[in-house]
Amino acid sequence: MTHNYTPEPSGQEPTANPYATELAAAGVPEEMHEWLSGHGIGRLAAKMGIVFTEMTPEHLVATMPVEGNEQVAGILHGGAHLVLAETLGSFAAGLHAGRDRQAMGIEISATHHRSASSGMVTGTATAVHLGRTLTTHEVVMTDDDGRRLSTARITNIIRDKR
Repeated sequence: MTHNYTPEPSGQEPTANPYATELAAAGVPEEMHEWLSGHGIGRLAAKMGIVFTEMTPEHLVATMPVEGNEQVAGILHGGAHLVLAETLGSFAAGLHAGRDRQAMGIEISATHHRSASSGMVTGTATAVHLGRTLTTHEVVMTDDDGRRLSTARITNIIRDKR
């Protein structure tokens, strides 16, 4: 995996990570655990069952179950599509930004193409633009059969941490 994250300089005492179990369950590579030790993957992403399978700024992939994320009609909630898309686009932008900068979503939009009532959804974020202050990713959600469920586009601004 390639990213702009760098571990703590050697010689510094590592602290216990209260999110280690959550990060491992979500498929986050161990070398990124310390970086995310202050907040994990986020409570909403954890509740929705998002699990990462690939993590680079250019290409980030994760899965999410339909079960537990349905709307009243028994199909995957449209908002769940957007949570998955924002999680992937924001994580990819954060990896691009690096340890001393932070990415914040400023725009997201989605088109829903078909519904899903069971199984897993796979989201794939592909970088459209990785700049110094802005990133844009296209996120495609597919079902277990590889059929496109929705397409989202997310733009993040990158700022120095304060």
